[in-house]
Amino acid sequence: MALELEGTLRHKLASQQGTSARGAWAKQEFILEYPDGNYTAQACFTAFGQDKVAELDKYQIGDRIRISFNIRSREFNGRWYNDLQIWRIAPAGQPTAAPAAPAAPQVHAAPAPPPAFEHAPAPTLDDMPGESPEEEDLPF
Repeated sequence: MALELEGTLRHKLASQQGTSARGAWAKQEFILEYPDGNYTAQACFTAFGQDKVAELDKYQIGDRIRISFNIRSREFNGRWYNDLQIWRIAPAGQPTAAPAAPAAPQVHAAPAPPPAFEHAPAPTLDDMPGESPEEEDLPF
């Protein structure tokens, strides 16, 4: 599942590099502050791969950016860890992908009005069920 988020770059952590059985790797984590209702929230994202780290280097603290990312989880010693891996980063306000073909015009139907409820009289004591033991259907 691919997600997009727009916010302000608040912090860049140090880039990390190493070598694994698959070859050389590089990653850098950063903090993005984004609007969440009436408040702001922060999340830590990972730019994995030398090309993504180089792309992240183009942006400075305080820049507004738009990221596309995937959520990944993994288990280690009985605990689960989440990773928000970006796969695209762009300045905020710019489209992230060009449409492949012109989109067909969308027709939106007007929302249906809420159903009209007839006003029923409030229940009275005569409408309540009886209290005699013969009428109870509870098993206890």
